[in-house]
Amino acid sequence: MQPTKEHWVLTFICADKKGIVHAISGVVAEVGGNITESQQYASMDTGRFFMRLQIEAEISKQDFEQQFEAIAERFQMEYVLDFVARPMRVLVLASKAGHCLNDLLYRQRSGQLPIEIPKVFANHNDLSGLATFYGVEFESMQIETSVDKASFEKKLSEFIHARDVELIVLARYMQILSPEFCKEFQGKIINIHHSFLPGFKGANPYAQAHARGVKIIGATAHFVTQELDEGPIVEQNVTRVEHSNTVAQLVSIGQDAESKTLTQAVKWFAEHRVLQDGARTVIFR
Repeated sequence: MQPTKEHWVLTFICADKKGIVHAISGVVAEVGGNITESQQYASMDTGRFFMRLQIEAEISKQDFEQQFEAIAERFQMEYVLDFVARPMRVLVLASKAGHCLNDLLYRQRSGQLPIEIPKVFANHNDLSGLATFYGVEFESMQIETSVDKASFEKKLSEFIHARDVELIVLARYMQILSPEFCKEFQGKIINIHHSFLPGFKGANPYAQAHARGVKIIGATAHFVTQELDEGPIVEQNVTRVEHSNTVAQLVSIGQDAESKTLTQAVKWFAEHRVLQDGARTVIFR
């Protein structure tokens, strides 16, 4: 009986030094493994080295990690070793707009996204039917005061730790998270917003854009930090629009861009293709 092959994805960040790739290739060869995908990047700005590999071998992940630990310690690496295509546990926060949530739930069910959504939390009950349609648990809580927000975030934090949630996605969640919550889960929260910011803040950005005759609209997915809308960008998309487009048409075009952009960002994160380099991101597509 032949040993079962395992397929892992390894990502790491460390100071850029000579010999890193040689050392990695050496340990893979020692265990009789094969590198099926490899990407790397050396940042001239921060002096850090980034790498993503997919490795196939006939030893267990635990045994490989024991072999790899010496290299990780030698180069002081921050690394993650995971199974390729393992569904990542993702918590989704929503409000009333359902386009982004619907896209995530549909692509999860159809197998297009390597994620598992155990539950959707919201500050309104409008999308409960949508979650039920896809067989996902839903819970809402009205947030009107700072006490409400603290209580809601406490419930979120408890759920995240209890269910080992790996990513929190704000699918048009129209509440500002507290600095404490942002700090606790820094690097694990992705938000989506229209790319009009900061030009068209507040209510009805598409109506504002229509009144100003914009020619391009789009969306930005970024990590959430304590500074509002200042986190590292993961993905962006833009679409050209015409003077003849109505506000309703702009909304439809914009929502398509938001859904596409957020889903792509989530997919890359779940596949361990997103690494942070200070205020920027390294994306291994």
